[in-house]
Amino acid sequence: MQSVAFVGLGVMGYPMAGHLAESGFATRVFNRTPARAAQWKAEFGGATASTPAEVVDGRDIVFTCVGNDDDVRAVALGPQGIFSAMKPGAILVDHTTASAGLARELAAVAEKQGVHFLDAPVSGGQAGAEQGRLTVMTGGDAESFERAKPVIASYAHCVELIGAHGSGQLTKMVNQICFAGVIEGLAEGLHFGRAAGLDVTKVVEVISRGAAQSWQMDNRTSTMLENQFDFGFAVDLMRKDMGIALEEARSNGAVLPVTALVDEFYSEVQLMGGGRWDTSSLIARLERLKEGQG
Repeated sequence: MQSVAFVGLGVMGYPMAGHLAESGFATRVFNRTPARAAQWKAEFGGATASTPAEVVDGRDIVFTCVGNDDDVRAVALGPQGIFSAMKPGAILVDHTTASAGLARELAAVAEKQGVHFLDAPVSGGQAGAEQGRLTVMTGGDAESFERAKPVIASYAHCVELIGAHGSGQLTKMVNQICFAGVIEGLAEGLHFGRAAGLDVTKVVEVISRGAAQSWQMDNRTSTMLENQFDFGFAVDLMRKDMGIALEEARSNGAVLPVTALVDEFYSEVQLMGGGRWDTSSLIARLERLKEGQG
């Protein structure tokens, strides 16, 4: 069994690291808030460390799942960072949703130091992490991927190598672009159905058996209709992800009018105080607009 380290015990990283420990991997963790790491150790066993350098010392595979590009750089490139202590031949797997440029930057650093790097953002949300059913989209070399894949499978039901470094992050951008359009469409459909006086629950039962069906429809309809948003994937994080995609689009020439529009809608949700609400809260914006017209 390969020894592993996990850096970042947020709503995603905490259960992901837990699955590694429960699968029998010798797991050492680091979190910027030590109390969170202590809580994890009490629940799953394993070991904790006081710095990123300490947590990766002697480990075969190192996982990171933090907030953004700057957070990744801080834990990876600092004086007590991951790269300062990785053993030769070890693999760094970054599960953070970050930029493709950062992935290529870290891959170059890894090559110079005789270690390996995979950009491997995930999809499936907190529920997927807790259930061990995440989707992992990966960029990097095939050899490193094949070494890491059985370990990643501890918390994922789909682990795929997309292409060279940066491909995982680019694929996650595609995921978020598609997600944005679907959730806004669902919000508008539910909003329209309610305004038209329909039994929206019955409507969804019917249309979910046809071409309109989606994961969001299956899993978010009831909570959207009940105005429950204090769970799930936060609007603040979605805007971070959409910003990454829109910036990449400015670089590669892609035209993303719907993505840009939904990003604006989420900015309005933030102004409503919904930065930590689930992304399905787009319907709350529509209801407020309707009230303003009445």
